[in-house]
Amino acid sequence: MDDGKDTELARLRAENERLKRAQARGVTLKVSEKGGVSVYGLGRFPVTLYKEQWAKLLDVADDIRGFIRDHEDELKSKE
Repeated sequence: MDDGKDTELARLRAENERLKRAQARGVTLKVSEKGGVSVYGLGRFPVTLYKEQWAKLLDVADDIRGFIRDHEDELKSKE
């Protein structure tokens, strides 16, 4: 390989390790470019909502937990 490819390979390996470490940390929060709250670590892509949407969702957190409990046998779990 030439120096450019070696450099790019090293950069990609370093980025891969950084992403693995970030994933091992669990859930992280960031402000999106459009001013929303993005939650990383739940899946491949972040979940992004505006603050009013998060507030509405958090207000019904107990309802969501109850729904999950009531439908446990119908729901799948991700390994």
